[in-house]
Amino acid sequence: MSDLNPTIRRVTERVIEESRASRQSYLDLMDREADRKTDRGSMSCSVLAHAYAGAEEDQAALKEARGPNIGIVTAYNDMLSAHQPYGRYPERMKIYAREVGATTQVAGGTPAMCDGVTQGEDGMELSLFSRDVIALSTGVSLSHAVYEAVACLGICDKIVPGLLIGALRFGHLPTIFVPSGPMPSGISNKEKQKTRQLFAEGKVGRQELLASEMGSYHSPGTCTFYGTANSNQMMMEMMGLHIPGAAFIQPGTKLRQMLDQKAVHRLAELAGTREKTLAKCVDEKAIINAAIGLLATGGSTNHAIHIPAMARAAGIQFDWDDLSELSSVVPLLARVYPNGSGDVNHFHDAGGMGYVIGELLDAGLCHGDIVTVSENGFSDYAKEPGVGEDGLVWRNVGPTGDDTMLRPASDPFQNDGGMKLVTGNLGRGCFKSSAVAKERWTIEAPCRVFEDQADVKKAFEAGELDRDVVVVVRFQGPRANGMPELHSLTPPLGVLQDRGYRVALVTDGRMSGASGKVPAAIHVTPEAFGGGPLAKLQDGDIVKLCAETDALNTTADLDAREAAPDPTPHVGVGREIFAMFRQFADGAERGGSAMLTTAGL
Repeated sequence: MSDLNPTIRRVTERVIEESRASRQSYLDLMDREADRKTDRGSMSCSVLAHAYAGAEEDQAALKEARGPNIGIVTAYNDMLSAHQPYGRYPERMKIYAREVGATTQVAGGTPAMCDGVTQGEDGMELSLFSRDVIALSTGVSLSHAVYEAVACLGICDKIVPGLLIGALRFGHLPTIFVPSGPMPSGISNKEKQKTRQLFAEGKVGRQELLASEMGSYHSPGTCTFYGTANSNQMMMEMMGLHIPGAAFIQPGTKLRQMLDQKAVHRLAELAGTREKTLAKCVDEKAIINAAIGLLATGGSTNHAIHIPAMARAAGIQFDWDDLSELSSVVPLLARVYPNGSGDVNHFHDAGGMGYVIGELLDAGLCHGDIVTVSENGFSDYAKEPGVGEDGLVWRNVGPTGDDTMLRPASDPFQNDGGMKLVTGNLGRGCFKSSAVAKERWTIEAPCRVFEDQADVKKAFEAGELDRDVVVVVRFQGPRANGMPELHSLTPPLGVLQDRGYRVALVTDGRMSGASGKVPAAIHVTPEAFGGGPLAKLQDGDIVKLCAETDALNTTADLDAREAAPDPTPHVGVGREIFAMFRQFADGAERGGSAMLTTAGL
């Protein structure tokens, strides 16, 4: 293992220093929580009777306190393919717990919405704030303080960050995240993308499009492209919160069940100890590792919002300057669709997270001394799990199995992590350069301003965008409408680019974990709502977006203009009951959270 890269060391030291007071406050709180509830025996008999009444065959073990009790927080529903397998997990986990003298109870459930189902629909405006709801639900679940350890069942976009944020407020407990794995691969990603663009051009109909989509999203398990859901699983490995190598093992396999069993057994071992609690695991170095993993694998841009929010919940201050500086030295080791041709199953088969972590460790590009839930520390995560004669085994990964998808740190796809901070008189935004051909890193053109993504599609269909253009979609930030993903804009903008036009997107909204080949400045902050710079742009203003110089500028004199009026909040699909979240939400760079802001974190 090489010495730690000096830039990574510098960023880490800065984050530690800037977080010193807030981190200590958090750790002091966790110590008080651990001291306050030392065991279930300190609770009243009435409380315990209520807690154990529904435990059936585990009731005697709970009453006699024979072993630790593990609380399960589950995001199960059978509308999300990724979460459908969780339906049978609690009953299996009870069996695994009994094998080692422990018990489990479902502490509670959290909502789990699918961004794929709400993509381009009104419900997408609830998506980002669902993370706060999930965190709150996790808090409610664990408020029944009869657990010595926690298992978090969740995978998808806002769900893992929400579970982690909520669980961190109970960070005195050991906690393991238990994934259920990706669905088998369907049709090729290239074929799917082609059909989407043909539909955008009106060359195929809805039946052909639906058949293509069903060929991609076809069975239980996580969607196989490398979006936010699978980036979540990568981060849990990089932070040491999984059983090593658990991220991308498919549902229903023997290995999947053995890893799930290991998670329960390991929680039973850790229960009641203080060395590997969630608060100890999620420190400044773990947050840095999560960001490094994001950069090294070309992961979801959504995590430019989620990582700062998760960090805040642990008393850690992390911003886009930190992410951008890390990106300057962390090489891109993986190309997974939409940044490459193969999906996460191909990625795993080529070496997966074990290969990536091994390369990062050997090159001194991540922290190898983080506290993890594994027995031997972070080095365990540089191996891959398998089924041996006597149970689970972990093997050395060896060289990459596919150098079109995974490359060593000595010969990466590119020398930086491809997540750039662009700044200028239009604000601060994120540019995922790893997904964009280098000849398109600089776009300078007249802008066309929209306040609704549906209007972009209409203008495209009318031929109004058939030119060099910077499409600006504003009033899409947290306070305006909850910051929906604008992923449905990818096909029409991709068509314009394929026609030979110089095209870019600038928005205070999100572009999703499937951010693709069109250059885009996303998450722009300050957002337009409340008078941010984007609110002063007008059609025809020259806008320059440049990943070479990290610029986001206009030549227009914004100081001489009045901002466009804030739009009236949308109602319907429950959006009106989220008004409190919009009112108190902070900026994207802070995590776009109302809950963390009002909690004073």
